[in-house]
Amino acid sequence: MSGRHRDKVRPTVADALEPMFDGARVMVGGFGLCGNAEALIAGVVERGVKDLHLISNNAGNLGKGLAQWLRAGIIGKVTCTYLGNNQDLHDAREGGVVDIEVVPQGTFVERIRAAGAGIPAFYTPTGVGTVVAEGKETRDFGGRTYLLEEALHADFALIRCRAADPFGNARFWRTARNFSPLMATAAKTTILEADGLVELGAIDPDDVHLPGIFVHRVVEVTDHEDPFEYRTVREQRA
Repeated sequence: MSGRHRDKVRPTVADALEPMFDGARVMVGGFGLCGNAEALIAGVVERGVKDLHLISNNAGNLGKGLAQWLRAGIIGKVTCTYLGNNQDLHDAREGGVVDIEVVPQGTFVERIRAAGAGIPAFYTPTGVGTVVAEGKETRDFGGRTYLLEEALHADFALIRCRAADPFGNARFWRTARNFSPLMATAAKTTILEADGLVELGAIDPDDVHLPGIFVHRVVEVTDHEDPFEYRTVREQRA
């Protein structure tokens, strides 16, 4: 294994997060509590950085995941798609301690994809005639009005995968993939939390969900809580 491959692997979460700084724009993968980079999220709190601009779908829930950042008071702004029943996020907004930008989920994803593809902005019909359109440029195409939305970049992306090799080629676990591959392309530095580290070449090229060229640091974390937000089961009738 060459040195350039080994250079990406960090022995601890603290080592992986060494570049993190105050005021950084940080994308974090996960949908609800699914696919959360649990160790990296906790490690950011321990690192003591503050005034972060968090870019994530919903900023945790039930006091878990990214809700830890809200409770620690290290977030200055959140760009998300959903507040839902995340009481920590509601409290932060009502208390005026966090600036919240709510973005339609499709627009959120496309803004991230555009950043990774080098596209500075794009037009979309989503949000026309609503509060989403306030202060934004509009233009008509084919008799329909569209909003101009800018690409969404970040300084860091913190994401989790099921398996990764030392170069950062990654494979995710089903729906836990969610926003993570796109976030990795849109960030200056991608830090990958892998459930398991495998040898270079162990992941078949057709099974690579995220090429290692977009990954800068890899840390193996084998122990996760993986909590359920709400367990729903079907009752069996006699």
